[in-house]
Amino acid sequence: MSGPPRVERVTEDLYALSTEELRARAFEKAERSRDVGFVWDVVRHMRGARAIAGEDGSSGAITGSVAEAVHVVRELLGKEPLGEDEPLLRARFLDYLSA
Repeated sequence: MSGPPRVERVTEDLYALSTEELRARAFEKAERSRDVGFVWDVVRHMRGARAIAGEDGSSGAITGSVAEAVHVVRELLGKEPLGEDEPLLRARFLDYLSA
């Protein structure tokens, strides 16, 4: 018996993982391959990064930008939950790890 193709088994195994485990594996893979494009793509899809991009540069907005930047970094590092971005980012991690 040969079973299902390896790619399908790997994908099924990935789907069983938590989003946090997928995040950790995806960032480990990106670090090993020095894939800055993946990291940048993830950041662009995070709500906090979009909020920073929409700031107008006023002094009040800069304070908010710093707080948002800290929040984004903490999410990337797994120190805070991904919140509303989790379904989108989970799909991105799965796609990246399956490639």
